[in-house]
Amino acid sequence: MRRVPVAGDKPYDVVVGPGAQVELGLVLAGTPRAVVVHAPPLAAAAGAAVEILQSAGVAAGAVVVPDGEAAKTAEVAARTWEEFGRLGLTRSDAVVGVGGGAVTDLAGFLAATWVRGVPVVQVPTSLLGMVDAAIGGKTGINTGAGKNLVGAFHPPAAVLADTDALAALPEAEFRSGLAEVVKCGFIADAAILELLDADATGRRDTAELIERAVRVKADAVGGDLYDTGQREFLNYGHTLAHAIERVEDFGWRHGEAVAVGLVFAAELAGQAGLLSREDVDRHRTLLAAMGLPTRYAGDWDRLQAVMRVDKKARGASLRFVVLDGLGTPMILTDPAQAWLDAAWSAVAL
Repeated sequence: MRRVPVAGDKPYDVVVGPGAQVELGLVLAGTPRAVVVHAPPLAAAAGAAVEILQSAGVAAGAVVVPDGEAAKTAEVAARTWEEFGRLGLTRSDAVVGVGGGAVTDLAGFLAATWVRGVPVVQVPTSLLGMVDAAIGGKTGINTGAGKNLVGAFHPPAAVLADTDALAALPEAEFRSGLAEVVKCGFIADAAILELLDADATGRRDTAELIERAVRVKADAVGGDLYDTGQREFLNYGHTLAHAIERVEDFGWRHGEAVAVGLVFAAELAGQAGLLSREDVDRHRTLLAAMGLPTRYAGDWDRLQAVMRVDKKARGASLRFVVLDGLGTPMILTDPAQAWLDAAWSAVAL
């Protein structure tokens, strides 16, 4: 079992490995009650979590929410709060999120807001959840204006990344999660890029890739919970990605949108004279080898309008995470329109 500590005012561990979910009983030992939040496809995993908790003396039950981004709405949150009230969940109790990134985002938000905050333990079942969504305490739901615009910072008590769950993960979902892994390689850990160069499927070195990506995120969030400094660099590729997701009404997988966003950000850095042509091209070549999209057919004017309400924007300023060379992220504020248009042309279908 691999353990990655996450520092901060409330430090916790990310546990990575087969059977990690069994530690749920240890993490919540002494907790009177816990509610497991899950989507319908994860009923078996949620049932196992309930059994583990009950064996540890925790009164546990489950609440079902919609699958995927459909879970991350104000309506679903309101219904689930009512269910928490019916179950008698108090500040002494806990929430457990079992599922992919959407469910862990929602579970964290519910825990942050119920009686002004109860502990949450995240049990991600997707690669995306294990390396990104479940870690760092960013929680949220979507609105008509954009993705994750309503939320709270609420670090988990623990993250249990049970790699046994990946055996049942559809290949397209696994590839989607790899986009967040390769992002960590571009911004911080060149060894990730080398591992994916050697095996673009990510299947040969999955455990090492997960641990390395988790360490990159842990380093970023440990000293910057509120996303005002180093943590912003984790948003590499995400400004355009979130706009694509919103324009597509969340019909695109997150990692697929991130892949296009990474190529766009690399092209933008190239236009700004920050990234060599070789490094720009490496983005497109590696992502394509991983089976991820590198182009997108969309309305550029509409995408720009959506990006201006991205949560990384500041006032009227459009801000992008770009690279000043591989492994050296920075913020590019209000890039020239000609640079933006050229970067868009490089990814547009």
